[in-house]
Amino acid sequence: MKILLVTDAWKPQMNGVVRTLTRTVEELTKAGHRVEVIAPSDGYWTLPLPTYPDIRLAPFAKNDVERRIVRFGPEAIHIATEGPLGQAARSLCIKWGMPFTTSYHTKFPEYIKARFPFVPLSIPYRFVRNFHNSGGQVMVTTPSMVEFLEKRGFEKLAAWARGVDLKQFSPDKRSDSDSIYKDLPRPIFLNVGRIAVEKNIEAFLDLDLPGSKVVVGKGPQEKELKEKYPDVHFAGPKFGDELARHYADADVFVFPSLTDTFGLVIIEAMATGTPVAGFPVSGPIDIIPGSGAGIISDDLRQACLDCLEIDRANPASYAQNYSWATVSQRFFDLLTPVYEPVARKRWRRVRRLGKIGAAPFRIFKKGARKASRAVKTLFR
Repeated sequence: MKILLVTDAWKPQMNGVVRTLTRTVEELTKAGHRVEVIAPSDGYWTLPLPTYPDIRLAPFAKNDVERRIVRFGPEAIHIATEGPLGQAARSLCIKWGMPFTTSYHTKFPEYIKARFPFVPLSIPYRFVRNFHNSGGQVMVTTPSMVEFLEKRGFEKLAAWARGVDLKQFSPDKRSDSDSIYKDLPRPIFLNVGRIAVEKNIEAFLDLDLPGSKVVVGKGPQEKELKEKYPDVHFAGPKFGDELARHYADADVFVFPSLTDTFGLVIIEAMATGTPVAGFPVSGPIDIIPGSGAGIISDDLRQACLDCLEIDRANPASYAQNYSWATVSQRFFDLLTPVYEPVARKRWRRVRRLGKIGAAPFRIFKKGARKASRAVKTLFR
């Protein structure tokens, strides 16, 4: 199948949304599908998202998005984000009567509220609700998020979980003799992610815990927190095997976020054998209870201490349930396809209408060329 993915979050950004989308595209391609991705890094003029300079948005790309969609002629369209590219694709699909699906990755209204407390939650929720309800299936991360969003008026919701690279994130990456934290007092309590106010990192950094606290990542709150918590080790962003080692060599992974809808880092940590402590909110509450792989509690400090007693074989075993092949198949099953014969007819019609719309300009150009030749002949 020809599948189009439109997303405002893509490489070189590094976060859970980008990892989810790139791995899904890889698995779909491996399964034989043809996937086209429209993203800000495709040569568009971009500007930084306010308070997030690393995230670039492409606000003036609608004409090119239209051209690329029509040229590709997809049988299924998925819009992954609510940014300018997502808005452009959504309006075009509505204009053409083309079915599309969307996905809800983060609690966007809560992110706005965390930065601008004076903005009522109802305003951004009205925006995202209208965006997603105008399409087909809305893919969300967990059953608890389905319930959460249903109460806020979202429709056609379906759970689409996340996966983990079980080769990259493995208990084998742990080294007791040559630990990546060998110069730090044990136990090691780790957090990985964007260092930003909505991640609630200070709830972790304020805890009275033995050993050392380590934060891996970068973000707009990094400078402020480094100054406020000089005893915390800020390791910067890590990738690939180095990231896997930071997970594996830690003793407890601490996930203090209240706004994430899943928390891909939770299962990445588990896959290396590191137990996870978190609050009982969407994401942790869908993954951790009954797993033997971590503890959720309103008392995050006690959850961290209790995790030290967990056998590391438990989280490593539990993470085996989250393969990317299963995740991508679920994504495919939730698409709203227009199969090949109907899709071909649709895009032929759209192309034809586009040519009709451009005809007056082409006629004018043709007439201007004839007039120019006539003038040259007259004065030759």
